[in-house]
Amino acid sequence: MILKDKVLKYIIENSMVKQGDKVLVALSGGPDSVCLLHILNSLKNELDICIYAAHINHCLRGEEADKDEGYAKELCRKLDIKFYSKAIDINNIANEKGISTELAGREERYKFFNELKDELKLNKIAIAHNLNDQAETIIMRAIRGTGLEGLIGIRPVRENLYIRPILCLSRKEIEFYCGKEDLRPRIDKTNYEDIYARNKIRLKAIPFIEENFNKDIVNTLNRLAYMCNVDNEFIESMVLESYNKYCLEYNKSLIIKKDAFKEKEALLTRVLRKALMNFSGVCNNFEMKHIYDIISFQKGSTGKSINLPNDVKAINSYGDIKLEKNKPNRLKFEDKSITMKINDIISETLDFGLGNAKYSICFEKIKFEKHINFKDNELIKYFDYDKIKNVIIIRKRLDGDKIVPIGMTGTKKIKDIFINLKIPKDKRDEIPIVTFDNKIAWIVGIKVSDEFKINKDTKNLLKISFLRKEF
Repeated sequence: MILKDKVLKYIIENSMVKQGDKVLVALSGGPDSVCLLHILNSLKNELDICIYAAHINHCLRGEEADKDEGYAKELCRKLDIKFYSKAIDINNIANEKGISTELAGREERYKFFNELKDELKLNKIAIAHNLNDQAETIIMRAIRGTGLEGLIGIRPVRENLYIRPILCLSRKEIEFYCGKEDLRPRIDKTNYEDIYARNKIRLKAIPFIEENFNKDIVNTLNRLAYMCNVDNEFIESMVLESYNKYCLEYNKSLIIKKDAFKEKEALLTRVLRKALMNFSGVCNNFEMKHIYDIISFQKGSTGKSINLPNDVKAINSYGDIKLEKNKPNRLKFEDKSITMKINDIISETLDFGLGNAKYSICFEKIKFEKHINFKDNELIKYFDYDKIKNVIIIRKRLDGDKIVPIGMTGTKKIKDIFINLKIPKDKRDEIPIVTFDNKIAWIVGIKVSDEFKINKDTKNLLKISFLRKEF
């Protein structure tokens, strides 16, 4: 079968796109993403889709990274595809967050893709995972002790947004296609260094298995993933049926009836996990140990409670388990920071203090109205509520803090702002810093960030008012 036809069949079988979709291709410049872009572009008329491309320069490989970006841009020019790129210092971000460059890179890529999705009104984001990536993922998860869902590996479609059209192609097929079409993709030499766990599996584990146990291990693992997915879909249908039977949303809480705990362990654990994820709205941080904590706890005395991740509290009520949100603490003046989730805010007033500076802070979610005086005063500011995805933190300044001042595109160090304004050193740690999703939104009384400003598309506002108590 011609590879293009193989991909078309895979796209149709998995309902990846529909007519009129605008599809963003994650384009690194390597063989996988170049093959993906070229095949999708050749199928765009048949599928009736529009193609865009996005490239992240991670600034990790100096001149080589710049050449990757140049190649990707030129390829898109030749194919008449709109191209978007962004340079990000991944090493700096990884150090700031205390995470690996691999994880930091992934987070920044997806962040950029989703920014473009919102800006360009895109329908799908195409990622260039292939059969070999799938095999490597399954081995990695098996080594870590995954369950059935983990053995499904990489899904062809996730969240009806991320699609993987060449997950049906092997790395050899991709290299053959790139050679046949004379695409000459860029090669990242770090892919051939065994510095990451995935690279070690790719370069050592799989070749060893192929040579000593199963020369067709890549396809074998992909068949395993398919079979696991078939079984899991059946199990999930039973989980949904049991969830609807045993779980009841009531007055901002979720009640899991005690009869659920009579079910088989395989079903019960999945129902509990679904309950936790549905109630919290968060898919991560819940582990099997938390599930078994609930099962053990349910057998104990009524009235007892346990705290779980994502601000969830479980209460034993005569054998029923009631999930509630932990109420935010009312902080005292001597506390040094405030952390709140944006979804919890309707109207909230808290006390906050830094050194001799004491404040009452009022948070209000309000509808956008043209008559609002947005230049009220330096201690009252309005922000676009819908641009804030998760967490609000109010704290003192930290070394290396930067802000994108209103009207600017680049960042400016807060230290330099304080120096330019001649703010005494002993007063700088008393000036509150407001951050949204770890980005500085407001140096209170001094500067507001451009990233959360109100524009013509703003629908909801977050109003933050600082009332100075004493100084």
